Amino acid sequence: MESTNNNSHKIILGIESSCDDTSASILCDSKIYSNVIASQKIHEEFGGVVPEWASRKHQKNILPTVHLALKKANLKLQDINAIACTQGPGLMGSLLVGHTFVKGLSMALNIPFVNVDHIDAHVLVHFIDGDIPPLPFLCLLVSGGHTQIVLVQENYEMQILGKTIDDAAGEAFDKAGKMLGLPYPSGPIIDQLASQGNPGAFSFNIPNVGDLNFSFSGLKTSILYFLQKEVKKNADFINSNKNDLCASIQYTIVSYLVSQLEKAIIETGVKNIGIAGGVAANSALRNKLVELANKHKGGAFIPKFEYCTDNAAMIAFAGKIKFDQEKFGTLTDVCFTKK
Repeated sequence: MESTNNNSHKIILGIESSCDDTSASILCDSKIYSNVIASQKIHEEFGGVVPEWASRKHQKNILPTVHLALKKANLKLQDINAIACTQGPGLMGSLLVGHTFVKGLSMALNIPFVNVDHIDAHVLVHFIDGDIPPLPFLCLLVSGGHTQIVLVQENYEMQILGKTIDDAAGEAFDKAGKMLGLPYPSGPIIDQLASQGNPGAFSFNIPNVGDLNFSFSGLKTSILYFLQKEVKKNADFINSNKNDLCASIQYTIVSYLVSQLEKAIIETGVKNIGIAGGVAANSALRNKLVELANKHKGGAFIPKFEYCTDNAAMIAFAGKIKFDQEKFGTLTDVCFTKK
């Protein structure tokens, strides 16, 4: 877009720093002009995100990431009308880097900033562009830290119908991958290997919490005990059955997620459904969502891959909604780690 100081164009800089990815995005009049993500590969060797490393890398990455986002949009800092940033939930050190940076930039440019809920932003990616779902809308939010069923109503009002009472689905994928000797993050690797395996080869206990909530701690224990038992009989069991194990684990997790979402469809009568969060990139989950929507004669809405993982485009869009409502942040605002 052309560089402009014309305030008829509402230009918002979005910044995301809730975990290990530093991201900056430019939104103008509801259109995304850039969405830059700086990933931190260093955590792979530790089998998970190291909070101290994450916050230090954010400090190093945030300024060049913002400059690149502006460059891709052909803009300067002086063209920005407002800034949106992740307030939480997330890792406190990571959140503080982004939140503090935004407060300082807001003061320097004399423009407002808005606080964005990271989880709400994941759901709102469905309304950025492409095939936009009609409201009301049911969204299954599945990530490494959260698993929720969210009902989105008029004016983007959200109601959490169910959530995990312990661990998240993304964590279940990663912990299962660790048991199989797979590198972190394991979710994409399990998805890849599962395509070559038999999903019915092995069975695991499916949690039953009796409502729309989720529980994954028991499932992880079931997988662990099963593997320990089989490895005692055959030390090479995991390596010789890796594809079938991945397919069976993925089938169990995805089937559980979809069954809970189907309960929500029946209870609410809302047939337009979607997925969001990092696990929304899983091919099996995407396919099952379409099958479920067809079964109930509703619409299936699946975000672009770039909007599944943590990104600043979703923060910028969610920020625009709060900007329009004049829900501006203040210098005394604090970050939060849980929701």
